[in-house]
Amino acid sequence: MEKKDKLKNEKKKKNNKINNEKLKSSKKKKSKIWLKVLIVVIIILAILGGWFAYKTKKNGGGVSGMLATVVGHDEETKKNLPELKVLLLGVSTDLGDNAPTDTIMVVSYNPKNQTANLLSVPRDTYVGRSKLKATPSDKINSLYSYGGAEKTLEAVNRLTGLDIQYYAVVKTEALIKLVDAIGEVDFNVPINMKYDDPTQNLHIDLKAGEQKINGDKAEQLLRFRKNNNNTTYPEEYGDNDTGRMRTQREFMMAVMQQTLKPGNIFKIGEILDIANKYLETNIDFSYIKDYIPYAVEFSTENLQTETIPGINKLLPEKAKQQWWFFEADEDETESLIQKLFYSEENTEGNSLDGNNVVGNKTSNQNSTNTNSVKVNNTTKTNSSTNTLATSSTTIKKLEKSDIQIEVLNGSGDTAKMEKAVELLKESGYDVTKTGKTTSISKTIITNKKELDSDTVKEIKNVLGVGSISNKKNLSSKVHVTIVIGKDFNQE
Repeated sequence: MEKKDKLKNEKKKKNNKINNEKLKSSKKKKSKIWLKVLIVVIIILAILGGWFAYKTKKNGGGVSGMLATVVGHDEETKKNLPELKVLLLGVSTDLGDNAPTDTIMVVSYNPKNQTANLLSVPRDTYVGRSKLKATPSDKINSLYSYGGAEKTLEAVNRLTGLDIQYYAVVKTEALIKLVDAIGEVDFNVPINMKYDDPTQNLHIDLKAGEQKINGDKAEQLLRFRKNNNNTTYPEEYGDNDTGRMRTQREFMMAVMQQTLKPGNIFKIGEILDIANKYLETNIDFSYIKDYIPYAVEFSTENLQTETIPGINKLLPEKAKQQWWFFEADEDETESLIQKLFYSEENTEGNSLDGNNVVGNKTSNQNSTNTNSVKVNNTTKTNSSTNTLATSSTTIKKLEKSDIQIEVLNGSGDTAKMEKAVELLKESGYDVTKTGKTTSISKTIITNKKELDSDTVKEIKNVLGVGSISNKKNLSSKVHVTIVIGKDFNQE
């Protein structure tokens, strides 16, 4: 009996050994299979990664190339993208559904040469039919109240002679939530702002200087026109509405810079949700998405900002009851439109909104390009010979000794202004006038006589700081006015 049990145990041990060996063998086979699968997967991923890296490089590399590859672009896509023009309208929803527009801007972006334009339209611009019967409803900002974005778009196209196809209405909530989503925006508030309007539930309280602007402060900044004591932006900055539009443009640039930071790419979902909820537009996402890969590489250094030129005027003339309007200067507006949107630099190989060709660069340098612009229903034609930009605007190139400069002290420090004057004179400029002005944080260089951009940049280089503004003023006795801000370093 014991012998049988012993034999049985030995047989059992033998079977267990065989089973263990089979199990080990099976595990080894499975391990080898998984190893082969892993190797195949790694090879496939390496091939796909290599292909993606290759396509990304072919599409320009970096974040732009990566996004272009993700949306299915190739190296030809960018070449075929037309310049994008959009009418941007800002609306304060605190005033109800029939609120007028607070902000009216034409924004254009050319992905080929990475340039953009931002043209402000004064909200009080007259767009009525009879100046003898003018009423506040003839102001361009009133059109949105009863005709919506389409009516405003029609008026802007008549005013500028452009053929803008797209609009985007940005509500107050959209701006607040966007600024909060992308992170607080660094911005230099130009002056102290203190204003209260209980009827609009509007309370503005901002101090001048560099600071972080969140959504709430952004609304205050963009809606500010004047203080409780009726003071407003200094003339050198652009008083009242002109200063307001300048602040809006510069803040838009700051928001653009912040939005295009690499870290915010991962917030694209949140940004799109905000746009979907608070943005009214006729732009299809399938169209706009083609511009996103190239827009992330855009530098605000390539952004030109301007304002429709004209004068403030009381209308109807000689009537008992009058209202202030802004009357656009047709000739100057036409010149400005040509410079911004129809110069060779801006229209090389482009079509206007993907439809009509407005300018073609030719290899024959002796050829003449002709463009037509219809401003206020009047067709005007301008020609350019050789490679000069198509523009009737005079760009002046003067010797330093012929450039007359006015220097105003906005820093509160006499030593700073004296140092600035000294630097300018040592560089050969003619400083004809000095004085004091409202305290300001950032130095401003205003080009009043349409000096060429390189000349104005040279003045900025002498000072080491300065925000350049082009503000044509034919009655000015100087070519350039400089307001020295607190940012100027006299050492």
